Amino acid sequence: MEIKWNKVAIKQLLDAIKFIEENYFYSYAAELERKILTRIKGLPANPNVYPLDKYRRKNDGTYHAFEIDDYRVSYRSKKNEIRIVRVRHTSRKVRKY
Repeated sequence: MEIKWNKVAIKQLLDAIKFIEENYFYSYAAELERKILTRIKGLPANPNVYPLDKYRRKNDGTYHAFEIDDYRVSYRSKKNEIRIVRVRHTSRKVRKY
């Protein structure tokens, strides 16, 4: 099973890491990035391990999400791929998408 990233999700992750680094938390930024990427790398073994994404409108059962520290990662599990859809801080205003 292949892992693919939406361009928006890549930008969101990079922006989050950059923001943390700009506030001089370099080791935390590296740790957070490692935690997120490690968990994503483990998804092919069991893509349905995390609960359905409760903020996804009309979730057909393929959208899941997990949280690490204060960051929420949403992904879509399909037959041959896992697509990382969104990475955002949990304190951001929640809108169903």
